[in-house]
Amino acid sequence: MLRFWFAIPLWQRVVGALILGVITGMLWGPGAESIRWMGDLFIRAIRMLVVPLIFFSVVAGVASIGDLRKLGAVGWRALLLFVVTGQIAVWMGIGLGVLFAPGSNVDTSAIERGPTPEPVEVTAVEMLLSVIPENPVEVMATAQVLPLIVFALLLGIGIVMAKEEGLPVARIFDSGAVVMQKVTIIVMELTPFGVFALMAWVAGTLGQDALIALAGLVALNYAGCLAIIFIVYVGIVRVLAKLPIIAFFRGMADAIVVAYSTASSNASLPVTLRCTQRNLGVSRSTSSFVVSLGATINMDGTAMYLGLATIFGAQIFGVELVFGDYLMIALLSTLGAIGAAGIPGAGLIMMALVFSAVSVPLETIAFVAGVDRIMDMMRTATNVTGDGAVTVAVAEMIGEIDEEEMVSADDV
Repeated sequence: MLRFWFAIPLWQRVVGALILGVITGMLWGPGAESIRWMGDLFIRAIRMLVVPLIFFSVVAGVASIGDLRKLGAVGWRALLLFVVTGQIAVWMGIGLGVLFAPGSNVDTSAIERGPTPEPVEVTAVEMLLSVIPENPVEVMATAQVLPLIVFALLLGIGIVMAKEEGLPVARIFDSGAVVMQKVTIIVMELTPFGVFALMAWVAGTLGQDALIALAGLVALNYAGCLAIIFIVYVGIVRVLAKLPIIAFFRGMADAIVVAYSTASSNASLPVTLRCTQRNLGVSRSTSSFVVSLGATINMDGTAMYLGLATIFGAQIFGVELVFGDYLMIALLSTLGAIGAAGIPGAGLIMMALVFSAVSVPLETIAFVAGVDRIMDMMRTATNVTGDGAVTVAVAEMIGEIDEEEMVSADDV
């Protein structure tokens, strides 16, 4: 029985659980709340992963650079493009959420939720000081993610600066990042059960309005991802890389399909490397560096979704957001996307990071968990497309692209 269960791809199990949960909730009604504990268990397991996953992933990602001087002409261009596109993506998600308000018509008064901390009014100086942790251990214990990320970045830079003496520590964090990804995969195996319970509870307690709101969220997620691909990335390919759009998408087609079907940037990495090198004519050294870096920090689809989902959560629970909150959402969504592992469901884990910072109830995760996989597939396809676009743009800037090979790939 177990062999048959695990033989079914996880995304199919999640979709099946989603459908079964909706049917169960509609038939059972408010009584479906009695199985909500299974969903709460799943959400608790997700929250458990946030601090160690971010810490190991960020440190390992920075340390993997190997030598800060290697950034050089390739590194700063790639980093600049990744940061700029990430900010565009998250503000696009915030804009879609504010403009279309997918969660504005959901009545959540029937939901009992824990206390939500009130936002604390702080000055710009106090906010700047707060990102420097006085005690990194305390920061980890209290899940203060922004100072945790700052400490992780500094630790990664220190490992790089230590050169050979830092290699043993780098291997520890690299191994730790791999181990945390495996733990995340284990937790993701709970997804079908959590999704079934949460969707039954949502459908039974809140009814059709909640399902309509979720459908709107999915639609906006796809619309935002497509806008990033066909506006931002097409602009990069056409203006910076000076390459034919059709040829680019034809060359990246295999990687995009693998990304969409697996919802994993890491699983798509070998295919993305092959597409950029063989189909798009990028040199092996440039492609290996930029694509690997992008698989770690370029999560534009995830950044867009974190911004959108935070606005969605604020709307369904009636949380008033001010301009400072939007700035915090933009910052943490970008950093959270960077810290997200390139595996299915990682974006779901990062939600706790952003929600807590602007006092959006974590019960929002229960709403979106059921449809997260459907959205995750599109977000990952967006991330991988962005890796390809930035790679060819950087290669064109430094003269590391074979135009003849690009033409031959276009003729195939």
